[in-house]
Amino acid sequence: MTHKIDGRAIAARVRAEVAVEAARCWPDPERAPGLATILVGDDPASAVYVASKRRAVVQAGMRDLHVELPATVSQRELETVIDRLAADPQVAGILLQLPLPPGLEAGPLINRIPPEKDVDGLTTESAGLLARDRPGLRPCTPSGVIEILDSEGITIEGAKACVVGRSDLVGRPMGQMLLNRDATVTVAHKETRDLISATREADILVVATGARGLIGLEHVKPGAVVVDVGIHRTSTGLTGDVRAHEVEGLAKAITPVPGGVGPMTIAMLMSNTLRAALWSRA
Repeated sequence: MTHKIDGRAIAARVRAEVAVEAARCWPDPERAPGLATILVGDDPASAVYVASKRRAVVQAGMRDLHVELPATVSQRELETVIDRLAADPQVAGILLQLPLPPGLEAGPLINRIPPEKDVDGLTTESAGLLARDRPGLRPCTPSGVIEILDSEGITIEGAKACVVGRSDLVGRPMGQMLLNRDATVTVAHKETRDLISATREADILVVATGARGLIGLEHVKPGAVVVDVGIHRTSTGLTGDVRAHEVEGLAKAITPVPGGVGPMTIAMLMSNTLRAALWSRA
């Protein structure tokens, strides 16, 4: 029988551990460092995501240092805001919510965030630290996948791992994190000619393509661990990149959608914020 991994329970544990450590280091939350979220414009989905992050950081015992800007803000004005937050010792982490309104270029803005405050792990310098396996802040969703695997006692070292997807947010850093943990890693993507041959050998299969139902029975090795990062809204509810009903019974374990990887993203954001805050104390 396929084990369904409870991402909600793992995320709750991570968040509780962060809150305990934050309370130990900063008994008065008003004196604790905090997370600066930057929301530009009025995109409803972005507003919901930022609100959940703001609630989580307060629940974790750190400060909510939110900045809200109109869609008409200029590139230069936004640069000035980021530079101000970068210089503020009370700001442990900076998160620029994406996507940005038209006319703003995300890459240069993200790269203005100091790597020690880059709680999303998206700057070029953070990516370089990951590539060299040096200490740094890692992207939250792939970090959540690693936390799931470790929490479930799944051996990464020596395993054959396949990551389907090569985005900067998930696929690329996911492959690097697994490689840094001594897995033998294949990264597949839309130009991969024989996807089945790439995925079918994997002991650990991580799917992050944004293509609903791409992966099914034919792609999965018996006894593999399948991690579904995708999330799609349908008329019957949420579903992922994996046709879970086909894979159940074949895979050893699978992350469900919802309730698998999704809750881990904010949990690992809190973990990154705490880590950044502790570094600022050192």
